[in-house]
Amino acid sequence: MCLIVFAWRPDHPQTLVLAANRDEFYARPTLPLAQWENAPQVYAGRDLEAGGTWLGVHADGRFAALTNIRNPDQPLGRRSRGELVAQYLSGSLSISEYLQEVAARAAEYGGFNLLVGNREELHFLSALDPAPQRLSEGVYGISNAGLDTPWPKLLKAKAALTAELDDPQPEKLFRFLADPQTAPVSELPDTGVGLATETLLSSVFIASLNYGTRASTVLIVNADGSRRIVEHSFGPYGGRLGEVELQI
Repeated sequence: MCLIVFAWRPDHPQTLVLAANRDEFYARPTLPLAQWENAPQVYAGRDLEAGGTWLGVHADGRFAALTNIRNPDQPLGRRSRGELVAQYLSGSLSISEYLQEVAARAAEYGGFNLLVGNREELHFLSALDPAPQRLSEGVYGISNAGLDTPWPKLLKAKAALTAELDDPQPEKLFRFLADPQTAPVSELPDTGVGLATETLLSSVFIASLNYGTRASTVLIVNADGSRRIVEHSFGPYGGRLGEVELQI
């Protein structure tokens, strides 16, 4: 997952409103959002190459999602980052227990940003600073740097989410997740991948022959614990492949 914007509102009728894009090589085999056969209380997409996932929920109200950190000079992780979401959702540890355990072995993974939560709490952990952070009420964004790093795509998506929070309907959130406009060269970050790639990756929705936005996901969590999660999936050049909607 390469862009997540979300409003955490623990005292609101809609406690969590989240919109996210997962960017990946199209050739990497993936299953869409579904109930997992080997863990039937988990609902998530699945990376078939390593077995993990980028975003998912558990029937008991738990939630997790992650993005990677873009740094071509970082060492390759020995383990897949997607297991960080899968292990939390399929395990039984509390948030604090799990994040302490992950922080102790963060070096085993490539750079990551991890969100984990339940009905009462939402926490953030980054490989850039492996000290877990409990998030207070607010609107946040994560791309491929730290929490709320002001890259153009993140600022644009946060503003668009904020504008819809009075009545956050999935179709409106998907509208800004589909924005293909790249950022001006003068506003691009320099993450060491070169100008052409930096430009390609600067749009909210990425589309090319080999790499791009594979899934757009909207998650709305209500104070009574009910959740609506909708996923749109895509292929090369942003071709629409399917849609899944679950009420949990």
